[in-house]
Amino acid sequence: MVAPPERYKDPSTSIIDLDVSEDNRETSGDEEDQLVCGEALNTNEKLSFTPELLTESGQTSYRFRCPGPGAFQCAFTDMVFVVRRKAELLYRSVQWDESLLQSAGKTAAGSLFDIKCPEDAAVSHLHLPHCEIMDALLSDGVLTVVHITDDGMSVLKPLKITDSHVVVEVRHLSLFGLVWDLVERLWTKPVNGRVQLFLGPQLQESKTLYVYLLPRNVDLKEVMNSQQLPYEYIETTPRCRLIKNQSYSLDCPEATEIQPEEEEFDMDFGPNYDPMFEIFLPTNTKTVTVTVQDQTQERVWSRKVNLPASRTGTQQSNIPAEDRVPAEVRVPEEDRVPAEVTVPADQRLFSVRTEFIDRVSGPVLNQLLDKLLARGIINDHETESVRGKVRADKARDLIDTVRNKGAEGSSVLIAALCEVDPCLSRELNLS
Repeated sequence: MVAPPERYKDPSTSIIDLDVSEDNRETSGDEEDQLVCGEALNTNEKLSFTPELLTESGQTSYRFRCPGPGAFQCAFTDMVFVVRRKAELLYRSVQWDESLLQSAGKTAAGSLFDIKCPEDAAVSHLHLPHCEIMDALLSDGVLTVVHITDDGMSVLKPLKITDSHVVVEVRHLSLFGLVWDLVERLWTKPVNGRVQLFLGPQLQESKTLYVYLLPRNVDLKEVMNSQQLPYEYIETTPRCRLIKNQSYSLDCPEATEIQPEEEEFDMDFGPNYDPMFEIFLPTNTKTVTVTVQDQTQERVWSRKVNLPASRTGTQQSNIPAEDRVPAEVRVPEEDRVPAEVTVPADQRLFSVRTEFIDRVSGPVLNQLLDKLLARGIINDHETESVRGKVRADKARDLIDTVRNKGAEGSSVLIAALCEVDPCLSRELNLS
């Protein structure tokens, strides 16, 4: 599973790691009402969880089983669910109906979520993440929440707006989304945004860095899922401020070409996302400096970025079969990390990541999952999430999940691979 990206939370907010157990924390009567009301409005006590990913007909949805009453925050969407009792949540982002919003004088200020819960009335409140700066929040009525059902759309007045979320009471679940008032919102004011970088598959003569300009409350997992090519996420500090409909351009001294020369920031909330810029680089480029400039050439974001090692094998699935390089010679000897060299295990995994994804078999992946679960490197939810994917996605999520556990977890995966597939581990120089 891809590790959740850095979020922009109130520094005073306490996020508690959630140990999902079957202990029954249910309460009743006045006790329950007081707990729910307090949790709904108190943004300092939330339990963070990583949901299970479900994919059907090309659409991704999230599932999470709340172990009892409380406030639970999704690590991918940043949304908070306040529940009265033990419940199962199933949710996903869907396409906005722009004509419906415009007829009400509104425009999307976040993703539109389709939320379901078999336990009737278990969810009492939602905290929807926003991307506003504090200055804009001083105007009353700028942010509201719409509730869309088969009967039409209603507008919900927030109970509270923090510097990161809008809190509303929930009576019936269906479609919920955050909106701006077209009259109240002054579009000359910026929003909190972020710059996200992805490295595309390497061609023979160049490699491409894709640049996304996004509002901060966009789900990065959705951005990844919308990509058609196996892009690799480049972690950096993404925070910036962006203005809707303003033109932006890029500067990158290492680039051979950047396209387009400039582009407008359009505040897209998906569920499909396209990169705003492409930076073409020489194949041997290891470090780049990327700068985002507004239409007055003022710098709004600039970072020096280290690129991961080039992997020509990333392109293999897009090359005609007759032109593909045989699997046994895909990893150049100079790119492999010698086993005898003292290199952290997570770095060793990263050096063979693409080849592992291309070549590990489905049965081997299932054995690796069992061994990692037995050793406590991954938990039940991570195991179920990875196991439900197609082979390549399963391999990608498995190696990335374990790499993010650090050197110790990575060492366990390497040892398990040497045991269940000694041939592949030797070819990857991991044995």
